[in-house]
Order: sequence, then C-alpha cells, then structure tokens
Amino acid sequence: MSEPIAAPREESPGTHAFRAARDLLLANREDYDRAYHEFRWPELEEFNWATDWFDRLALEQGQVTALRIVEEDGTERALTYAEMGRRSTQVAGWLRHRGVGRGDRVLLVLGNEVALWETMLACIRLGAVMIPATTLLSTADLRDRIDRGEVRCVVAGAGSCAKFGDSADHCTRIAVGEPVDGWISYADSEIWEGGLDDVGVSGADDPLLLYFTSGTTARPKLVEHTHASYPVGHLSTMYWIGVQPGDTHLNISSPGWAKHAWSCLFAPWNAGATIVLYNYSRFDAAALLGQMNRLNVTTFCAPPTVWRMLIQSNLSEHRLALRECVSAGEPLNPEVIEQVQHAWGITIRDGFGQTETTAQIGNPPGQPVKPGSMGRPLPGYVISLVDPVTGEVGSDGEICIELGLRPLALMRGYTGEVDRTSEAMRGGFYHTGDVASRDDEGYITYVGRSDDVFKASDYRISPFELESVLIEHPAVAEAAVVPSPDPVRLAVPKAYVVLAGGYEPSRELALDIFRFARDHLASYQRIRRLEFADLPKTISGKIRRVELRAGEQDRAARSGHEYTEDDFPELRSRS
Repeated sequence: MSEPIAAPREESPGTHAFRAARDLLLANREDYDRAYHEFRWPELEEFNWATDWFDRLALEQGQVTALRIVEEDGTERALTYAEMGRRSTQVAGWLRHRGVGRGDRVLLVLGNEVALWETMLACIRLGAVMIPATTLLSTADLRDRIDRGEVRCVVAGAGSCAKFGDSADHCTRIAVGEPVDGWISYADSEIWEGGLDDVGVSGADDPLLLYFTSGTTARPKLVEHTHASYPVGHLSTMYWIGVQPGDTHLNISSPGWAKHAWSCLFAPWNAGATIVLYNYSRFDAAALLGQMNRLNVTTFCAPPTVWRMLIQSNLSEHRLALRECVSAGEPLNPEVIEQVQHAWGITIRDGFGQTETTAQIGNPPGQPVKPGSMGRPLPGYVISLVDPVTGEVGSDGEICIELGLRPLALMRGYTGEVDRTSEAMRGGFYHTGDVASRDDEGYITYVGRSDDVFKASDYRISPFELESVLIEHPAVAEAAVVPSPDPVRLAVPKAYVVLAGGYEPSRELALDIFRFARDHLASYQRIRRLEFADLPKTISGKIRRVELRAGEQDRAARSGHEYTEDDFPELRSRS
C-alpha cells in the first residue's frame, strides 16, 4: 500500500481560489441574489482536482465516509476520504507503471463499483484523459469510441470485455473482476508498492474528460472538458443541489453519462459530502425508498423517469431524512412535483444543464419554485434567450450562454469537429439547442428542443406542455408528443402513451384520455391522435422523439392500438 498522503505546508494558489469560490456558495446557499451577484469563477492557471482539492479534503476529514455502495443483496463497500486518497494514488502509480501517462486517453466501461471512483481519481492525478462509457454499449459503439476517442487504455468490467472484439487489441486492456484472457487484472493494483513518481503539473485548461453525448437526434458528439471546466465548474451544480459538508447524497444515474460525474463525483465531493449508491437489477420503488431511509440520505437527485415511477407508489408511507430533492435530464412535469410535495412536504427543484456544461439554470434551495419553471440562471452563468431567426435577445428563444462572460464550466469544444464547435459558439453565444421563455422575475420555462417544437394550424406547439398535461391522467405513466402529417393542418399533435400499472390499451381508455386532454388544453393544442406504445429511448433514458417523428412520416398504416378523434363520434359535438 502506498504511503499516507503528506500534508502540504499551505494551500496551493489553485486550492485557495477554489475553496474561496466554494465557500461563498455554501455560505449563501439560500441567498440566491447574493450568491449570483458575488460569485466569480476562480482564476486558475494550474489545477489538479485530485491533488489540489481531494487530497486536502482527505487530510481535513479523513475518517468521513467518501463513498458507500450498497448492493441489492445487502452487501456493501465503503471507503473514507483518507482511504480513497491513498487507494487512488496507488492505482495511479500502477497505471503509470503500465504505461498510462499524461494526455493518454482511457476508456472506462464500469458500473457503479468502487473501481470506477478509484480509477477516475487516479486518472485525474496522472493527467490522463478519461472517456467514461456505459456498460450498455454494443460492440459497434465501443469500436466507435475507441476509434474516434483515440483510446490508448481500456478499463472495463470483466463482463464487458468480450464485447470489444479486436477493437482494443492495440490498447492497454485492464479487466475489473474475474480474470479475462489477454487482459491485465485490476486486482494487481492492490499489491502495487511502487508509489507514484512526479507526473508533472496539470494546467487548468489541459484536457481531462471526453464525453460522448447520448445522440437523441444525431450521431453522438465528443465533448471535451478540462481540469477546470468539470471539477471546478460543478460548483454551480453543488449550489443547485444544495449539498453541504456532511450530507449523504444519492443520485440515480448510470456511469458513462455526464450526469453521473455531475452528481456522483464532483458536486458532492466539492462539498465534502458522502456519496451513496444503490445498485439494483430492476427498479423497485419500495426497495429504493427503504435503502434511502436506512442510509439516512439527506440530498437526492433522480431523473424524471425515476420520479414518475416513484409516484406510482405510496410515498406517504416512507418518512425519510431528505432535506433536498432535485431532478435533471429532462424537464420535470408539474404533476410529479405536486405529488411529492403532498406526500413529503418537499418541493422537487428542477434544473437544466448539458454534457457541454454543468448546471446552468435551476431552482436553488430556499427560493420560490414556480410550477413548470426550471428556475433562474445559476451563479457563474449569464443566460440569454435568442430568437433563432433574428438573433435578437428577448423573453422567448433559444437558451444561450453569453460568451463575453464565458463560464469556466463550458466545454472547450467538440473534439475533432471544428465546424460543429464554431456553429455552437456563433454570434457571441454558446447555443444549447433548447427553447424557453422567461418571465418578468427572471424565471425560465422550458419549451422544448428546437427540433422538437413544431407548428400545427400555424400555432407553435411545445411537446413538453402537452406531455405534462397527459401524465396528469391516472392511466398515463409517460407520454411523448410529436407532429403527425395532416392534409389540412399540415401537422397535428399525436401522443404516444405508456400506461401505468393496472391499465390496458382499449378504445374506452383512449376516449377518456382524449376527453381529459380536451378539458385541460387550449383548443389549438388538442391531441388529435393517440397511440399506446413503448417509447424509444437512448441508453441514457432520454426519449428519442426524432425516431417517433420519422415513424410518423413513413407510416403506411395505423397500428392496432392507435386512435384518432374521428374514431369517436361522441367527441364531435365538442369540436
């Protein structure tokens, strides 16, 4: 085992600047105006989050649990900050011995297991460039990531190794778990005693992370982040979540996606909190809530899909230690917020960000939450809504980040795609591709992806608005609205509906949902067609409306569970 971390005589300039920015946000966690106007991103020339921050934290609160992972069968592993610091240093030395050095690209294909956190911290120490990836990737996906990512080293769970085929033969290949022929065993790192030689200095602008986006509309982009943009940039995420030193934070997210780094690594460890994970093979609301109670979880983040499944259970039966609940990934429907508020007396606070950024917009702790709004710009971000046609800034338009006050947390760009990067950064803004509106108090309400919003009878339709109404119907668990071609109106809103447990597709249920939608939507927003069907999703869980839209354009005949308004004479009197 490597030697304990030696205490530096004084904080480095990078550590001091980072701590000052962090402490300002922690001190003003419920004073949004002061936090927003006084916060400044730290000016950094050299910074390594593992050595400049995590090791300092390990000295200050060494015996505090840093990471706790609970399995479905009740077994668990936990490491303190001191143990995690020593172990990640040992792994870094071992990787260095295996030829991994500064700038080398390392593909990580691991589940929620201790080795993932050890390896990520180790790579940060080395200055290696990480490419986190989900274990759900296919052989073709892995080959694409290795080729486009110019990968030199692969660290993968033993169960994923066979999927690589020969695509990683030129790489240093490391298997976590059972031995795999031709792969180095990660277990060898546990007996490494060679220490970690000086690996040089990490520039704050040096590359650290490459993330493939989830590809909801096109081939995944390769997003590049630096030693500052994600580790330090997630101060905004820490502020939005409201996580504090000593908290126990649980985030529902799969490794390989940016949201996992947001809320399972940087934000909670920026605060000095304990990260807890609960691994399960199949989602079980009662089991999850039971573990949250047992683990004394105080801050909780989950995507809308999980929240929609949670409210199918009786939340009022579970009394938890929760102080903060947040949601991100896709907009959260008001119906879900209302049900959780009724059961627990806690308001789920929505937030918005992308793989390309950290949390940009959100409802921070202690602030009024407006139903349907995802909040206001978070500290460090200046947000403008830009008309996509005129380029004018107003109260409606594409969500854009002003580059004149470029946030530290914004990506460097799309690796290997200069034109795509320039397009995203055109006109003095970073363009998110998402459309929203802003009210007089600065609250921003999500409308949809710019390519999801459509016109019907010359009215602009936001799928999210219609979907939020549909899931208020007790039979509807999830919904996706897309344009369906129409000879008169050009397009009409069509809803794809996933039913809640206990309901089956039927003509009677379709009629009831049509009636419900008519009672709760403006006439121009009316759902004209409805189909009971599963929703296509990316492997990160986002609905692929682009696939549904394409299906509508190519459709030759109706499915067996598809209905239109014309199928119901009883609706005509209300047209």
